[in-house]
Amino acid sequence: MPNIGRLARFLAGLLLVWGLVAQDGVSAASTGTLVLKTETGEHSFTVEVATTDQKRALGLMFRRSLPENGGMLFLYDRPQAAVMWMKNTLIPLDMVFIAPDGRVHRVERNTEPFSTNRIFSEGVVAGVLELNAGAADRIGLKRGDLVIYPGLGGSE
Repeated sequence: MPNIGRLARFLAGLLLVWGLVAQDGVSAASTGTLVLKTETGEHSFTVEVATTDQKRALGLMFRRSLPENGGMLFLYDRPQAAVMWMKNTLIPLDMVFIAPDGRVHRVERNTEPFSTNRIFSEGVVAGVLELNAGAADRIGLKRGDLVIYPGLGGSE
């Protein structure tokens, strides 16, 4: 016989997540404009900003799409090694790991939806930017490129 209390907690949690996602398809994160400066020019993205553990845990999970020049920026209170994954994420993403000086530390391209494989920053980072898969290649993004966003070290 199933544990009714456990089932009720699971359903309540599922409803909470659904409620967050159902808000016009976005989570309750603030938004801003981020610029990636590459050899091909400056590229602007409208990003949702996840600055709390709860917002970072939900990330882009359960989203069916992401605007072409949209993304999610995960900012950390202090630089740290980061680990990401694609569990419950429906769309392939490029993950941009941002060094404390505001430059691209590394890019993980075309991550696999639903994968529980861990994706490591491979160093200390101030944040992680998630974009639609292919965006990094489209703008020629590479290690050392500048990330311009308030609170990041990126400036010239």
